[in-house]
Amino acid sequence: MKDCHNEELIAEIINLEAILNLPKGTEHFISDLHGEYEAFNHILRNGSGSIREKVHALFNQELTNEQMDELCFLIYYPEEKIDTLQQVHSLNSGWWFDVIERLLIVVRFSSSKYTRSKVRKALPKTYAYILEELIYQYDETTDKKAYYRQIIQKIIDLGTAKRFVTDLAYLIQRFVIDHLHVIGDIYDRGPYPDKIMDALIDYHSLDIQWGNHDIIWLGAVSGSKACLANVLRISARYGNLDLLEDNYGIDLSVLRTFSREKYHENLQFKPKSNPYRKLSITEVTDAMKIQQAMAVIQEKLEGQLIQRRPEFMMSHRLLLDKIHNGQITLGHVTYPLMNSCFQTIDWSDPYQLTSEEEAVITDLLQQFQQAERLHQHMTFLIGKGALYLPYNNNLLIHGCIPLNPNGTFQSINFNGQEYAGKRLLDFFESNIRQAFEQPWQTEDFATDLIWYLWCGECSSLFGKKAMKTFERYFIADKDTHLEEKNAYYTLRNDLHICQKILQAFHLTQENAHIINGHTPVKMIKGESPIKAQGKMLVIDGGFSKAYQSVTGIAGYTLLYNSFGMQLAAHKPFADKQTAIKQNQDILSTRQIVDRQTKRLKVKDTTIGSSLIRESNILKRELAELTQIKDERGL
Repeated sequence: MKDCHNEELIAEIINLEAILNLPKGTEHFISDLHGEYEAFNHILRNGSGSIREKVHALFNQELTNEQMDELCFLIYYPEEKIDTLQQVHSLNSGWWFDVIERLLIVVRFSSSKYTRSKVRKALPKTYAYILEELIYQYDETTDKKAYYRQIIQKIIDLGTAKRFVTDLAYLIQRFVIDHLHVIGDIYDRGPYPDKIMDALIDYHSLDIQWGNHDIIWLGAVSGSKACLANVLRISARYGNLDLLEDNYGIDLSVLRTFSREKYHENLQFKPKSNPYRKLSITEVTDAMKIQQAMAVIQEKLEGQLIQRRPEFMMSHRLLLDKIHNGQITLGHVTYPLMNSCFQTIDWSDPYQLTSEEEAVITDLLQQFQQAERLHQHMTFLIGKGALYLPYNNNLLIHGCIPLNPNGTFQSINFNGQEYAGKRLLDFFESNIRQAFEQPWQTEDFATDLIWYLWCGECSSLFGKKAMKTFERYFIADKDTHLEEKNAYYTLRNDLHICQKILQAFHLTQENAHIINGHTPVKMIKGESPIKAQGKMLVIDGGFSKAYQSVTGIAGYTLLYNSFGMQLAAHKPFADKQTAIKQNQDILSTRQIVDRQTKRLKVKDTTIGSSLIRESNILKRELAELTQIKDERGL
């Protein structure tokens, strides 16, 4: 029995040591999705152009460009592409046979860096045995050629070719990207963050770094009324109230009735145009009134929070008590207010909610916390997410590491303790998790701290001195709208500063990088996403349509394989149906960021480190068993 256990240990050690020498899998980095599901879904399906690259490498001597484009879209959208082709002409046995053979070639090529065990686990159960034969045993020069051809032909004859082709296409998508990193801001602005979350839940391997727009949704479900007010206001501002009502099952009737009674049409609060559908006159009017209602409720709730949390040092953002006779005094300057909608404010106690406002926010909070699909998405977000992640010698973070102008880490005192740098982010994250686990606590420190992460000066997600929502709504002077950025956003161009940050997070390898989202890179103005001599990579290029006129592109993605890093800049995506019909891919340009002099292997990765530790434990166990056996003369 002991000999059997020894043999098992030896076999596992051999397996682990062999895996360590496989090529590193491809990582895919993406950020600031902002509800733009169709563009995100396409980038996910085409692997930021990786599939097209492989198809052209394999078939450029055999197929025309048009045929390769068609094969690519068959891989991206197998069900839809087959249906489209069948409407144009019949797909005969010869077509199916050729397509299956080509897809099998791509599957073999895409899966070549993985162990057979890993590939086997990815195979659909229905065809697992057949696929394993075709992937691993296939050899046209052997006597088994007829056997393999018969397998394919029988799949066609039995009418299961469409299902088989679909499974092959999704296998290719699975093998092209080994691991996905989502560096924040899944929510707000765009209309379909819920669809993005569904896709992420089904994805084979990923992690998420929370963004500032994700944190207010987590905060709302965790019990923060101030975060909830921001979520409602932003949803109304971008014409996305149907996301809450239709997709998350939030009944807005109490809020809608209240806002119709208390507020009037106010063009300052007209919702942004929705690029996916035209809002009706009633929807525009309701969004306009709901946005006003939530802007006022937000100011009141935030004022209450600031007053009960003096340690946040945000008293300068108490603004309602600075209003007198239609004017506001900020510092030593008095400004007239425009577009006022302050009819529910009691000027003797401006931060107190009316009984009706209290009923509205209580109703909404209860619904947010009880909405089943929203709870599923937030539970997944908290489970797969973090504020930052050191992974394969890279520091992944959505926003910033707060810095002073001299390059030192900016600190803040909470409960008598100073926090800065990594310690500050760890403190933030532990409180986020605590608040999420105790949603019945609505005014405790941990829950209030989630709101601080949305707009506090020392927040790693906000990265500015103050959020000027009030000024943008109610003051005409645009100088008051400016939001002063943290020194990090200037200093991150400095190589030594980036090295200092990496060292603080115990990333000292020469090939370490900081990978950021959050701030759109204005490529149209010549700004580069590559900073600090390549140590800093900023991959927010404007997935959100709201930013594309500013950035000049429709998003960046980053690919990191065994040969190095490539940054892809993407052109806007038309729409799914047009793309499928016309084989119209997202046009991307790639830029090499970091080419490895030596091909990276699994042993050079974060996963490799854990496999090495596991192997060493097994080796020690084997040595101990061998020593016992020798001592007993067995």
